[in-house]
Amino acid sequence: MQDIVIYGAGGFGREIACLLNAINKITPQWNLIGFIDDGVTVGTGNQFGKVLGDLVFLNNCPSQLAVIISVANSAILQKLASSITNPNIYFPNIIAPNVNIFDPESFSIGKGNLIFFGCRVSCDVVIGDFNLLNGAVSLGHDVKLGNYNVIGPSTRLSGECVVGNQNFFGVRAVVLQGLKIGNQTRIGATSVIMRNTKDLSLYHGNPAKKIQL
Repeated sequence: MQDIVIYGAGGFGREIACLLNAINKITPQWNLIGFIDDGVTVGTGNQFGKVLGDLVFLNNCPSQLAVIISVANSAILQKLASSITNPNIYFPNIIAPNVNIFDPESFSIGKGNLIFFGCRVSCDVVIGDFNLLNGAVSLGHDVKLGNYNVIGPSTRLSGECVVGNQNFFGVRAVVLQGLKIGNQTRIGATSVIMRNTKDLSLYHGNPAKKIQL
């Protein structure tokens, strides 16, 4: 089994620990040795393990170690990932046992991704790095997903959607077929996107409209 730490000791970190346990029940793979957290005292723990240290501790780790980042904020996720410079650290993809990948041969995925329980991934899907797909997310055929995207539970990205980087999709958001979501776009819960979005913008409603901030 491979040693792994979770970066973030909060509730989301505990959820990831549950995911690792579910994977290990099918095929023993991950030995969770603890958590990394920049704001929690070393030695503080929960039912899954204790905080071992912070970013400095991680960058000084002398041996190979897997890290999964438990952050649901795109900008912070990218900042943390780029701050880990230790060559001994690697970022596996953590995929729940019941994720339905229609065609593994046409499925492409980068590193550091989290795909939670009940997700559905159609054929010819491409996923970049450090994306979070929360429970029951659906990716239609030919979807292309960039990096550092946070996708809330039960979100639906229809076929041939193209998504850039650092976007946030609220719970049960829907993007219709063939549309493009650029970069740093926020989509509110239950919103339905019916046309291409603009970068650095917030959308909400059904049909979704751009919200002036």
